[in-house]
Amino acid sequence: MISFGHLGEGVRWRPDALTLSLRCRNVTSGKGYQGMVDGGSNIVEADWESVSSILQVGGTIIGSARCKAFRTREGRLKAARNLVQLGITNLCVIGGDGSLTGANIFRKEWSGLLEELAQSGQIDKEEVQKHSYLNVVGMVGSIDNDFCGTDMTIGTDSALHRIIEVIDAIMTTAQSHQRTFVLEVMGRHCGYLALVSALACGADWVFLPESPPEEGWQENMCVKLSENRARKKRLNIIIVSEGAIDTQNKPITSEQIKELVVTQLGYDTRVTILGHVQRGGTPSAFDRILASRMGVEAVVALLQATPETPACVVSLSGNQAVRLPLMECVQMTQDVQKAMDEGRFKDAVQLRGRSFESNLNTYKRLAIKKPDAHIPKSNCNVGIINVGAPAAGMNAAVRSAVRVGIADGHKMFAVYDGFEGFAKGQIKEIGWGDVGGWTGQGGSILGTKRTLPGKYLTEIATQMHTHSINALLIIGGFEVRGHLCSPAGSLVLRAYLGLLELSAAREKHEEFCIPMVMVPATVSNNVPGSDFSIGADTALNTITDTCDRIKQSASGTKRRVFIIETMGGYCGYLANMGGLAAGADAAYIFEEPFDIRDLQANVEHLTEKMKTSIQRGLVLRNESCNENYTTDFIYQLYSEEGKGVFDCRKNVLGHMQQGGAPSPFDRNFGTKISARAMQWITTKLKESHGKGRRFLTDDSICVLGISKRNLLFQPVAELKKETDFEHRIPKEQWWLKLRPLMKILAKYKASFEVSDSGLLENVHQRGQEEHAAI
Repeated sequence: MISFGHLGEGVRWRPDALTLSLRCRNVTSGKGYQGMVDGGSNIVEADWESVSSILQVGGTIIGSARCKAFRTREGRLKAARNLVQLGITNLCVIGGDGSLTGANIFRKEWSGLLEELAQSGQIDKEEVQKHSYLNVVGMVGSIDNDFCGTDMTIGTDSALHRIIEVIDAIMTTAQSHQRTFVLEVMGRHCGYLALVSALACGADWVFLPESPPEEGWQENMCVKLSENRARKKRLNIIIVSEGAIDTQNKPITSEQIKELVVTQLGYDTRVTILGHVQRGGTPSAFDRILASRMGVEAVVALLQATPETPACVVSLSGNQAVRLPLMECVQMTQDVQKAMDEGRFKDAVQLRGRSFESNLNTYKRLAIKKPDAHIPKSNCNVGIINVGAPAAGMNAAVRSAVRVGIADGHKMFAVYDGFEGFAKGQIKEIGWGDVGGWTGQGGSILGTKRTLPGKYLTEIATQMHTHSINALLIIGGFEVRGHLCSPAGSLVLRAYLGLLELSAAREKHEEFCIPMVMVPATVSNNVPGSDFSIGADTALNTITDTCDRIKQSASGTKRRVFIIETMGGYCGYLANMGGLAAGADAAYIFEEPFDIRDLQANVEHLTEKMKTSIQRGLVLRNESCNENYTTDFIYQLYSEEGKGVFDCRKNVLGHMQQGGAPSPFDRNFGTKISARAMQWITTKLKESHGKGRRFLTDDSICVLGISKRNLLFQPVAELKKETDFEHRIPKEQWWLKLRPLMKILAKYKASFEVSDSGLLENVHQRGQEEHAAI
């Protein structure tokens, strides 16, 4: 049997993913280690129904508590007796470094504890032999994201949602009154929440325990605030981690900062301490999916474990679940605190991992503008254009690109209204201050259209010549409109926002012989070459929130099934991942063909489900999954076949999935990936400086994206063979491997592919590719 327990505070998790993934017999330990020590009713068997309808609930339904008794051998002896009596030899612990360290100690002492229990007559020798070893796998649940070895811990994204909601609300009142706000967020020993919040809202200043401000920071901060006000910025935002310190390890408090601003600048200043609101609320879509994936990996790791297998922790590296030695991660986490205590702050930042380090470096580049006299001029002009449908996070990407480009010495030019605006000359130089406050804005401030460059190639080339555009950054999605005859005579489908068209036109127009890079931005998440696209996370959260509300609308009423249509074109990402995050019973997608027999089987499955205490059903349908089995058809079929058992309702979510403020993930992802794209452009331009050469090779026109755990620049010429142009989707999509998981969690018989589940990796292992830090 496998036992699951929670330690620490405020963990958001998804127990049904753990309990049901591989249909093992499972028990849960309430009150964490205290429940294991006390035994009795604190350790209960978890069945299917007991973990249903909890997906949208924050915190932990089985409780969590700190336990002094478990720190003693006597306490661990009681816990061992209680587990052996129930035949439990596998332990999944969800908590922080202290909880996981305790689990590892328990595992090492296990055989000795059992021998002692046998000697005292509490268990017999047969039980000692039968339960001779204990397997331990850890998952990290912490809103602080303070555990080394993983890019993201369970609960962090949800906490960021709470913080950003508050910041967005505060910014409106701060602008109205021209105020300065000092916001204190959680993070006693880790500044991740403060750092990412500062990135996501474009804060003027941020205080972190790992990276204290340099000596004289008081004057520097006041100068920065006054400069921003001089640029007609109506508000200032300062983010403070609760554990912020100076270089002498003395605390920097939010009240101290307020007094400094009031005394030195005379600004109307307010302090807001967010407190435990950051721990509460509904889990975000990202956290639900992350916890589900980590839960499956934890179960697989336990089932594959042998007596020689060391305790491991399941982690996220880029977009890939990995297993790392538990104590190596714990040791590195403790080394961070030691480095801070000793004043080795650069070491502390590096030990936090590449995700933290990347966030910090990006924030510094975007928040502080060097004097123009200190920036070497490149004499290069870089254009930025949004193309395709609007996607939340586009504006954060534009802001990031503009500021990084200016910091690299380029002149930045904004192209308005897509390729159509490009052809009409709607181009204007854009400065550092022009993009202030853009990170939290939804849609596309630059304007965007689906029109592709095919019929405007000559006009666009003329405008590029007129404005001396030396490089182009394209932010957008995947469009196909007919075909284009390239100079070589071959048919080239219009895709990747016209990148292929511009590439094909290089022989005819030398203005297109420049570095071009595309940053994927589309709610459909269907761009070849990247696991994620800007805007998809926001759309996924909209779907998840809506499904939660829709299911809640039937609470206390008769049995009901909801049929919900999502966007995505032919790509089933939103339907599938939305179904996983919302606990759907089925999700119909184009990538997995279905027929009337499948529909009938789903209806019968729901009919059986309605006989239990679970009396609500949820079915998602991708808008283009099948031209005949429409949303109306499926609604009518379910309504007819479910007569007398359940009734149906249908909802078409429509364009609400494209609207709204960007999620923290999309703001952060858009900011970092766009900054990296500009670094690539700068490198390309430096390589050609003074050589006067044209860019003709395939590697000068690329798509930048995340693939598993790597950040890759992939030439569009190479991506063509990986693309289904007719349906505007990649031929292979990573999320399809999670498809069986959704079915298993909906109580269907399905086989989950575990071949990707690897062996333990070294914490310090780094591949040759550039790491994709989420």
